[in-house]
Amino acid sequence: MGENRLIRERYRLIELIGRGGMGEVWRAEDEALGRKVAVKCLKPMKTSSDPAHSRAMELRFRREARVAASLQHRGITVVHDFGEDDGVLYLVMELLDGRNLLQLLEDGQRIPLPVPDLLDIAEQVAAALAYTHAQGVVHRDLKPANIIRVPDGTVKICDFGIARLGHDIGFTSRLTGTGMAMGTPHYMSPEQIAGGEVDHRSDLYSFGCVLYELATGAPPFDMDDAWAVLVRHRDTAPEPPRERRPELSEPLERLILDLLGKEPDDRPQDAQVIGKRLAAIQASAERASELPHWARTLTGGPQAIGCRGPRPAAEDTPLAGAWYNAAWAARPRHAADPELLAVLASRHNAALSLGRLGRWSEAVEVHRAVAQAREDALGAEHPETLASRYELGFALSRLGLAQEALNEYERVVAARSRALGADHPQTLAARQETAFALGRLGRHEDAHQVYTEVLGARERTMGAEHPDTLRCRHNLAFNLGRLGRLQESYETARDVAAARSRVLGAGHPDTLVTRFEVAYTLGQLGRWEDALAEYRDVVAARSASLGPDHPDSLAARYEVGICLGRLGRSEEALKLYRDLAAVRARVQGAEHPETLRARHGMGVNLGRLGRWKEALAEAHQVYEARAGALGAEHPDTLVSGREVAVALGWLGRWDEALGIYRVVAEGRERALGPNHPDTLTSRNDEAHCLEQLGRGAEAVDLYRRVAAIRREYATTAT
Repeated sequence: MGENRLIRERYRLIELIGRGGMGEVWRAEDEALGRKVAVKCLKPMKTSSDPAHSRAMELRFRREARVAASLQHRGITVVHDFGEDDGVLYLVMELLDGRNLLQLLEDGQRIPLPVPDLLDIAEQVAAALAYTHAQGVVHRDLKPANIIRVPDGTVKICDFGIARLGHDIGFTSRLTGTGMAMGTPHYMSPEQIAGGEVDHRSDLYSFGCVLYELATGAPPFDMDDAWAVLVRHRDTAPEPPRERRPELSEPLERLILDLLGKEPDDRPQDAQVIGKRLAAIQASAERASELPHWARTLTGGPQAIGCRGPRPAAEDTPLAGAWYNAAWAARPRHAADPELLAVLASRHNAALSLGRLGRWSEAVEVHRAVAQAREDALGAEHPETLASRYELGFALSRLGLAQEALNEYERVVAARSRALGADHPQTLAARQETAFALGRLGRHEDAHQVYTEVLGARERTMGAEHPDTLRCRHNLAFNLGRLGRLQESYETARDVAAARSRVLGAGHPDTLVTRFEVAYTLGQLGRWEDALAEYRDVVAARSASLGPDHPDSLAARYEVGICLGRLGRSEEALKLYRDLAAVRARVQGAEHPETLRARHGMGVNLGRLGRWKEALAEAHQVYEARAGALGAEHPDTLVSGREVAVALGWLGRWDEALGIYRVVAEGRERALGPNHPDTLTSRNDEAHCLEQLGRGAEAVDLYRRVAAIRREYATTAT
């Protein structure tokens, strides 16, 4: 084949972009439709080639076209056309402007992919496999080089050159006879190696090999000798991935090892089940990370976090205009005692001060009492009553009690809508908080709908670049990330940062908050070097305008440590967190939540470095301190409890680990509900401990109960 050749008077070959055992792949122009395509041409056989071999290769090529053309899924490369031109068989496919997973690994010098990237890729591959298997197609050569990730994050499986259609078993058996090796040794299932019957579960084994390599940087059996690799696939259990990369979660490790079961019956039985397990792991990774994202930027009050609008104190609440008149019309018949109202205003302000000090449990109690007293004195829909309920919702949210927070915000929204109208700024502010609470409850689709509606109202009434409109768009970007729409999240946050820079200035706190979100999303996209550079810019800007010891500057420094850890630079991350904890203790106190967060980062990185005794000591101290400062069932406290249990497990102290895992599971069940993904993850942790203790029957029973809940939840969701 050569450049500028025209296939069937339509496809102009432009550039050779790949060459393999079966043929060549060219970048080409579809001159009929004016689009770029990829054209795969069967490599011409030498005249001395075995005719039977040549015929088999031709049949394989034709079958690839037939199989690929039968598949229509966003995770499968699209086939546009197939035919023969002047003795050359060709296959016309969509042109993918991306890199395959092998290239991604090699770009990083075999450094494993970040866990968020790995989970995103894995979920997409599982969905594509579930579809192909449902069509009766087995790929049989799944490997990193055959999985491509395009710039928008979409993952596609390609090269169905040795795929098997379920109804073509006899046909494919003839094509895979003696002397024709099918598959790639590092990713072949034991039954494929043995030449036995191969079904969709062989692909699942290969998928396990791919996940193992993405997670650790190397395939399960990484040797140069192909025969040695094949023997180990058949006879040797793989080294658990966490022995190579301790930061991996136990559920992810269990899934990979399940996929690598030697017998097909030992593996998960279909890709749909794998997808559900991956979704649960992803949910757990988002919610039980070193730092919950809702608190990542929460260091300088409501304005600093970029998730909430300005909140007027009670004495600043306007008692004039339409809102006051509507509320006053519904007042109690008796006049309120002015002295009582003054006392309540003072207590309201005291509760705000408690919140600023991080004493949220006390703040909740005071706001709750003031809200009830104001309701008794002024009525349920008086502006001051609603101001207290709004602040009560905020404090409840800070304690991780999202459902209670949502209940308060919904009351405020309903009352303000009646008094002021749905599009009044105060109503929209409360609606925006309901969306935030919905997101904390994992109801991201519901949150997205509310944010979209509020954004539309703000744009209509205030304009596209009003600060409150931009704040809502910022929130929308955050929630898009929680929906897994990371590229949209990144692009929205990037645009908000640019707009805030124009409107407010490049060094304004809100601009920097959005740049902070841009950096976070870059990390979620696996672009950790870019995220690191962005966070360091935010650190420099905040340090210049606020001072290096300002809480917001320190918050950005914390995220620099996250990036360093994700990049495998745990020694640097550990030093950063030690320094940060010392500064936090000096500036904010040893028991401040942010001081404890920095110490939590120390413990995580000690574990990554294999220093488990030190990691356990640090995690235990942080766990106890968080329980005292935040409450025993605050999400951060429970994350630290889990970190204690992980360290105990690594030290072989499974009895103690079981007790801690149960405390965490029960706490999450009370705070989040029995069906919440975090609760179910904790129950699986508990089951894993039972397994380690030899209590297999109890473990199986618990796994089954968790699986049943997840199945029921998935059925309800669909």
